[in-house]
Amino acid sequence: MITLFVLLQRYGVLNLLVPSQLADSGMGYGMLFVVGLLTSVHCVAMCGGINLSQCLPRTEGDSASVPAFLPSLLYNAGRVLSYTAVGALLGLVGMLLGSGAGAGVPVLLQGILKLIAGAIMVIMGLNLLGVFPWLRRLSPRLPAALAKKLGAGRSAARQPFLVGLLNGLMPCGPLQSMQILALGSGSPLVGGLSMLLFSLGTVPLMLGLGAAVSALGRKFASTVTSVGAVLVTVMGLAMLSQGGALSGLLLPDRLLFLVIALAVVGTTASVPVPKKAYRLAATAAAVVLVIVAGFALHHLDRYNSLGSGGSAGSDLDGVQVVDGVQLVDSTLVPGRYPTITVQAGMPVRWTIDAPAGSINGCNYRAIIQEYGIEHDFTEGENVIEFVPTAAGTYPYSCWMGMIQGSIIVQE
Repeated sequence: MITLFVLLQRYGVLNLLVPSQLADSGMGYGMLFVVGLLTSVHCVAMCGGINLSQCLPRTEGDSASVPAFLPSLLYNAGRVLSYTAVGALLGLVGMLLGSGAGAGVPVLLQGILKLIAGAIMVIMGLNLLGVFPWLRRLSPRLPAALAKKLGAGRSAARQPFLVGLLNGLMPCGPLQSMQILALGSGSPLVGGLSMLLFSLGTVPLMLGLGAAVSALGRKFASTVTSVGAVLVTVMGLAMLSQGGALSGLLLPDRLLFLVIALAVVGTTASVPVPKKAYRLAATAAAVVLVIVAGFALHHLDRYNSLGSGGSAGSDLDGVQVVDGVQLVDSTLVPGRYPTITVQAGMPVRWTIDAPAGSINGCNYRAIIQEYGIEHDFTEGENVIEFVPTAAGTYPYSCWMGMIQGSIIVQE
């Protein structure tokens, strides 16, 4: 799972599924449905893990007692209902305020929600595999009062629908473009209908994915559950990365170290050892090793930020200093953002060339939280100016958190 996650991050596989076109106010209802169809590929990349987690058989009897399409159908029905309700509500707000600006979830809140969703997906995937028995205590469940009211059997059967309802509230770039459109419509009917048609466009691919997994689970329950659980966990890690990038609370490099550290400690704690004392000692040794490695990596990053021999950044490649301003040139590509190295305490004028075809529905807006910058790219030259005040490595990302880059500031 760690290997798959690293490959996804290193080669930006999920970034290839970013939609090239988002919804805008000039589109008719039919075109919104088409945009939903195109966006569904992105939905699989973003929320496919949540969909899979609801369609994988939990027990041997699940695949035989439940129709193959039902979990996915319930999950998607919940999504469509949630999207439509949110669209109608935003249309009502737009009508009351008489304004179509300001829709969307704040970036920090987006990041926090994605961190929570990613953690839940990772826990779900690991529990499906059963590799860490102690982790079952953290398995997400319906509130006891709600589960009791629904009845144990019915609450389990309806869980995909409830998860779909909650999934409809998850922050997502294409979805936020629809929310802006619904708010700008100034009508609950138009807003709800727009979101309904858009969400219906995302259903075929998501429904087919879930139904196929459930159907395969009838014959290959163990294999499908294992493969699906691995994918759910990897997609959860990817969502954690996106949430960490957006919120600034969990930087990508630190996330990878945290994942490896938890894997080492968790695996050590789960190894069957005859004497409990030996297992505790091995676990303690793993924890100490992880802490030492963490401190070593931190000091290594600090050393690198000082530059070569503390030479005040004199070896910065590709940077010209003109009239006390650092001039940096980069080129935008669809799947990743450029990483640059600059010197602290001196203004930066960063020119990013965006050739035709390099801008898509994700990378068109870059968020550099450290300097409070949100920049929308247009074809041609784009200029970003800031003053780096402290040495360090400052990641930045697109507004979805999927495409990332770094600004390395040396002393």
